[in-house]
Amino acid sequence: MIGRLPILAISPDNDLGPVKAVPGERFTVGATVIREGHDSLAAGVVVYSPKGRRERLVRMSERAPGTDRHEAEISLPAEGRWSFAVEAWSDPFATWHHVAEVKLPLGQDTGLVLEEGARLLARAARRVPRRPVLARAAAVLRDASLEPAERYAAAITPEVLDAMHAEPLRELVTRSPRTRVAVHRERALFGSWYEFFPRSEGAQVDTAPGRQVSGTFATAAKRLPAIADMGFDVVYLPPIHPVGHGHRKGPNNALAAGPGEPGSVWAIGSAEGGHDAVHPDLGTLADFDAFVAEAHGHGLEIALDLALQCSPDHPWVTEHPEWFTTRADGSIAYAENPPKKYQDIYPLDFDNDFPGLYKEIRRVVQHWIDHGVRIFRVDNPHTKPVAFWEKLLADVAKKHPDVLFLAEAFTRPAMMRTLAKTGFHQSYTYFTWRNGKDELTDYLTELSRDTAHYLRPNLFTNTPDILHAYLQDGGRPAFEVRAVLAALLSPTWGVYSGYELCENTPVRPGSEEYMDSEKYQYRPRDWAAAEAEGRSIAGLITRLNRLRREHPALRELRNLRFHHTDRPEILCFSKHRPGERPGDPDDAVIAVVNLDPHRAREATVHLDLPSVGRAWEEELKVTDELTGAAYTWGAANYVRLDPAQGPAHVFTVSGR
Repeated sequence: MIGRLPILAISPDNDLGPVKAVPGERFTVGATVIREGHDSLAAGVVVYSPKGRRERLVRMSERAPGTDRHEAEISLPAEGRWSFAVEAWSDPFATWHHVAEVKLPLGQDTGLVLEEGARLLARAARRVPRRPVLARAAAVLRDASLEPAERYAAAITPEVLDAMHAEPLRELVTRSPRTRVAVHRERALFGSWYEFFPRSEGAQVDTAPGRQVSGTFATAAKRLPAIADMGFDVVYLPPIHPVGHGHRKGPNNALAAGPGEPGSVWAIGSAEGGHDAVHPDLGTLADFDAFVAEAHGHGLEIALDLALQCSPDHPWVTEHPEWFTTRADGSIAYAENPPKKYQDIYPLDFDNDFPGLYKEIRRVVQHWIDHGVRIFRVDNPHTKPVAFWEKLLADVAKKHPDVLFLAEAFTRPAMMRTLAKTGFHQSYTYFTWRNGKDELTDYLTELSRDTAHYLRPNLFTNTPDILHAYLQDGGRPAFEVRAVLAALLSPTWGVYSGYELCENTPVRPGSEEYMDSEKYQYRPRDWAAAEAEGRSIAGLITRLNRLRREHPALRELRNLRFHHTDRPEILCFSKHRPGERPGDPDDAVIAVVNLDPHRAREATVHLDLPSVGRAWEEELKVTDELTGAAYTWGAANYVRLDPAQGPAHVFTVSGR
């Protein structure tokens, strides 16, 4: 229903749930506000607390004259379920001001115009007695001993205009329905993720056939200090549950495993237990608790894989056959993504016994929450009903609002967006397949603007499933480029273990699978030797994570801006965060990246200086945080980047 003053096209908006923010995150509220005739109107954003109390009104301004599009930037101070509405009102003083500007110079209706202004100011003075300047201005407007121009000038002084803007006269006030905002803890937006397989850390594979030995939670815990030292916030563990024996896969996805070969961790379940158990080779639940406690001691959170699928040996298969799809020959259907076949995995069927299956999965999630897990990375959520996720995520949020879910849904855009809208806190993206300048610019503009109010991107450089050709062919410089891009383009990024060693051998040409994939076998690494031999880029990763923690601009998503360069191989982008209050220093970071990992490239970078908080004519004092070199930059700047010497500049901007 259209109100007295139509308020249309409110943004941000989420048709399937609340829009998203974290405490202090700035975002723009917009609305198209119109009215009949020529009288002036104004608009503002009304902020409501989680208790429903009206907190404040933030004035909106028209984006450009004549557009009727009004906007205001707001932020919310604390976690919880907030909301906002847009209010529009007729502004009689602004209408009078415009009429007076037109009529008084022409001598039209002079006395009437001045009296109408006096009445408006007197009315405002009665409503806001603490602003005596309004009553004085009303009296001057009525002082017939003065010239009309002098009387009028007293009514439009900066003090009067400021007072009328701060506490305006409002008529025909119209309010939109409220828009819900879920304000999550900061880790929902900002964090650095590190993925590794506990069973590989401390594993022994150079033993007699059939005598390979798994790493344990205790040996994996020895890797935690190095991960923390690199500046990571979250340790993501692939499934830690018992692995099935039926159709167990061997190295490089071989159809059969040999003696002692561990199989895929995603083939969950055996006689030792299912989704609520840990693989006995890793240890016990108590050992897992100790691992979580050790991680917390290093400032690391644990993210656990939630993979809702089963091996043929999972207890659910015999206890609840109705939770699976039975084929015409009586067999249970295994997972397929033709031409790929996953004979070691049975997918779940949510349509035979939704209540029973939901109750069990909710129990499993609660089990791991009780053991210190506050983040779940969800495997292939797009292969389960959206309605299931909507219910599960809402139920968990009611009891545990600090628990976060990351959607690993490499699928069609509509499904990815729908999952984000229904409650997933973060989402994997197509970043690994966006390597050119234009595609990076277009895609990250979409992520940082069009969908930022509900889809938070987690830019993983690689995964156990994805070794992109760019990394296979580009060598160490390619790994450095993608680390800089992932760490600085998005407030959340991640790497899969081995990335810092620039592991880039595919199982075969044209494949994105790793040779000797850790999905199917133990893969212990000699980290100390790699560091000593100079094969590691851990130093670069550490510097990037340090920058992310030190610079508030890098902890945001919606402030990403791209700048023009005259070469397709050179990408430039920036992030800027104004000071919290007038006079506070702002923060700006500018990155210039050579996307060609094979050869040096030159370009002119044309900075949009206002987007980094500076005037067009200003010069910038910038420091490259990767080399320590200092430069003076302006609107146009020459760069030359050689991959052999470092494929990127990461500039911080000195204060004025």
